Amino acid sequence: MAELSVDLVSRDRKVWSGAATQVSAPSADGQIGILANHTPLLAVLRPGTIKVETASGPALEAQVTGGFVSVDNNLVTLVVDEISLV
Repeated sequence: MAELSVDLVSRDRKVWSGAATQVSAPSADGQIGILANHTPLLAVLRPGTIKVETASGPALEAQVTGGFVSVDNNLVTLVVDEISLV
């Protein structure tokens, strides 16, 4: 299965970086799901839960207060205001 490269960062630190098969994020327009080869995207995040299905190991879930997500060439970058891992 194709993979995504994911970077999850907050204002002051890198929270997680690695390979994933799927990312789900709470955008201002509704929940979005991101798979490999997704169309380029830039979206504002609302408060909610980000879920990263990692390529190896357990899924990562985190509560965020907002931020933005960028997708381009199988690279997903999530920049969040505040985060707490679930």
